[in-house]
Amino acid sequence: MKRLLAISLLLTLCHTASAQAYMRTLPALDFANIADNRIDFYGDSTDFELFFAKMDTLLFFGEGNVNIMHIGGSHVQAGVFTQLLRDDLLNLDPGINRGIGTAFPFSAGKTNNPSGYRTNSTGKWSYCRNAVAFDKRLGLCGAAVTTNDSTATITITAIERYSCDVNHDFTFNRITLTGYSDCDSIATIPLIAACDTIVFPTIDTANETYYYSLPQRSDTATIMFDGICGSFTITGLWIDDDSDIGLVCHGIGVNGARVVSYLRCNDFARDLDKIRPDLVIFGIGVNDAAADDFSKSAFIYDYSQLIDIIKQKYPDCALLFLTNNDTYRKVKRNTYRVNPNGETVEQAFREMAKTFNGGVWDQFHIMGGLGSMKLWQNEKLAQADKVHFTQKGYAILGDLLYNALMEKYVNHLKTTGKAR
Repeated sequence: MKRLLAISLLLTLCHTASAQAYMRTLPALDFANIADNRIDFYGDSTDFELFFAKMDTLLFFGEGNVNIMHIGGSHVQAGVFTQLLRDDLLNLDPGINRGIGTAFPFSAGKTNNPSGYRTNSTGKWSYCRNAVAFDKRLGLCGAAVTTNDSTATITITAIERYSCDVNHDFTFNRITLTGYSDCDSIATIPLIAACDTIVFPTIDTANETYYYSLPQRSDTATIMFDGICGSFTITGLWIDDDSDIGLVCHGIGVNGARVVSYLRCNDFARDLDKIRPDLVIFGIGVNDAAADDFSKSAFIYDYSQLIDIIKQKYPDCALLFLTNNDTYRKVKRNTYRVNPNGETVEQAFREMAKTFNGGVWDQFHIMGGLGSMKLWQNEKLAQADKVHFTQKGYAILGDLLYNALMEKYVNHLKTTGKAR
């Protein structure tokens, strides 16, 4: 029945002028270019058609899976932006929900945790991230937490902290963990406590990956150690549903991360297999453009390297570039100046979209262009640093991105004849 309702909604969308008719109620943003909310292509859009075909199979036939990866810096680590996009997609059919996906335990490093789940820790942990100097081998998540404390634990709970219109069920029965010991990798084995059971993993030693199958679905699980040899480092954590049918929207974000930050992660390519992305949404760029010596050519070169890593493993993966939001630089106490590099990054993403046949969601233009962040702040949609948004601001961006993606999807349905 749920799938029939989803199909009915999609067909209704196809016979309206625009999918934007179904966007959430938003405040009046007279300074923003909401009418220009769309995804533009400057080259071939074949990869997006393949992505939409997978959406068709999932939504119309209840088969297959769709994996979306949103990668960036602090905007993504905050979680709300990714969460709203994911929840909007799941509202098409709650039955396609396959879980939260990537869920790194940032709280063990005493830094902010994404809004889509909760984590807490006990014992002693150290933390490093790809945005600053680090001494650990990192993976796709761009961060690591390490302990040599046999009493240390990390608990993850799949309950959203940011309240949405619909509360989706994110219970899970499968956990994947990547990590390593500084002695014999088998000497220290992370265990999972869930459903009143201690779960031992199946271990892929070569890829330092631990797979856990829970006896039943749960919304909470605790990582712990039965003794420890030296120290153990966790570099990645994924929680989902072992049915392998449905949609997962992964948020990969690290505060302060630039493009080169992810290039420094040795196990980035290996960990892509934990996601198998059908669509990668690139939101890295704000920290790159904050530098006084920002170089457009260097920015494109670094991005090209990152894209090559992804495309070598998943050549049909669709790419969507999000231009930077408008930002300001702090020059002294209580004094900020607009950062003109936002326009340069906007141009760089258009060039990359043409080269790599990706789409561009021009966040910079849609929010109002140069200087508009101050106007968002006046509406309590952006924070005082004039770089980050408030929860409400991030929620608006998530809704806008969803609408732009849906408009392209609706056009796909029309042109392929599925709207009949």
